[in-house]
Amino acid sequence: MTDLQPARGTHDLIGDDLRRHRHVAETARRIAGTYGFDEWITPIFEDTRVFSRTLGETSDVVMKEMYTFDDRGGDSVTLRPEGTAGVCRALVTNGLTQSLPQKVFYAGPMFRYERPQKGRYRQFHQIGVELIGPSEPLADAEAIACGWDILKALGVAADTILEINTLGDKESHAAYRDALIAYFSAHQGALSKDSLTRLERNPMRILDSKDEGDRSVVADAPTIVPYLTDAAAAFYAQLKDHLGRFGVPFRENPRIVRGLDYYGHTAFEFVTLKLGAQGTVMAGGRYDGLVAEMGGPRTPAVGWAAGIERLGMLMDAAPAPPAPVVVVPIGDAAEATAMAVLQSLRAAGIRAEMGYRGNLKRRMERANKLGARATVIIGDNDIAAGVAQVKDLTTGVQEAIALDAIAARLS
Repeated sequence: MTDLQPARGTHDLIGDDLRRHRHVAETARRIAGTYGFDEWITPIFEDTRVFSRTLGETSDVVMKEMYTFDDRGGDSVTLRPEGTAGVCRALVTNGLTQSLPQKVFYAGPMFRYERPQKGRYRQFHQIGVELIGPSEPLADAEAIACGWDILKALGVAADTILEINTLGDKESHAAYRDALIAYFSAHQGALSKDSLTRLERNPMRILDSKDEGDRSVVADAPTIVPYLTDAAAAFYAQLKDHLGRFGVPFRENPRIVRGLDYYGHTAFEFVTLKLGAQGTVMAGGRYDGLVAEMGGPRTPAVGWAAGIERLGMLMDAAPAPPAPVVVVPIGDAAEATAMAVLQSLRAAGIRAEMGYRGNLKRRMERANKLGARATVIIGDNDIAAGVAQVKDLTTGVQEAIALDAIAARLS
């Protein structure tokens, strides 16, 4: 017996949990592939500047949640808290800013030091897409449609709703920032310490505060709509038109600002009521300034990320493991033949296991416990006849099949 447990905020992926996790990642990978996204794998830790310079010094991630440490060489490194910054760093590092558009899919672990709660961990896993290069609202709509198709393929779309907002262009953003500073400055006494810090540096982030006192002030804050330039308003209108053409239902939510500082224009979240207060399962937006922060040219981009654990929790049931075929040799002399049959089944892509010990009854009981779909019983007489007894455990039908035909029959 041991007292060792997983570190707080981490968890083991075993059994149904692993099958849910794998199903989400593989389904997303498949659907994203139909949209033309290619998978990239970036390191799970980066130079700290990749995140501190790009996520925004006033974001909760940078202020409170990053796992940052000096390595033995004295360099500051950070376990990645999200995937977008690393993808943009990789774009610049690998000289791909001249080969646009780039359509990137990723899947893997992320790390944030936050309070563990339902479906939210300190080591968690995300899928995501980044569409880098196009500046048109059609790109935003296509990225969102890809996410919607993934949710449909997982069977969870009916439990989610897309909420969208616009953060406007630079001119809209500047005018709205001034309006928010004026409004929140008049309510400083009701703001939290974090929001007072953000007031001068990035007041829009106050709209995303989870503090109850802040939320009561935010309720009457101005929206961005009156401050949108004609170009920004047209961009937003075209996005909504394109979503309609893609068949993606949505509702507008003027309080969505996203938690990171590099977003502009489109911001969106797929939310659910099935997971309690933490209802966001997929979120993203447009971030035209991030590649330039990495040292590349100013490059339009849009993308989203989704929590694999949270999507898995929305699924009604974990996918069943593939039902195996169990090979049961009767007697020592049959083991060599059984091993050859076992390997022929595996070579054909069939999950196959050996019924190792016990009498025939106990081996058949174990096959049933494994959820086997068939057993292959091989005895001395069968070997002499060049056959095995193949029993379909679903129908109970048993028949003799030539040893070299078993794999083809069970494929």
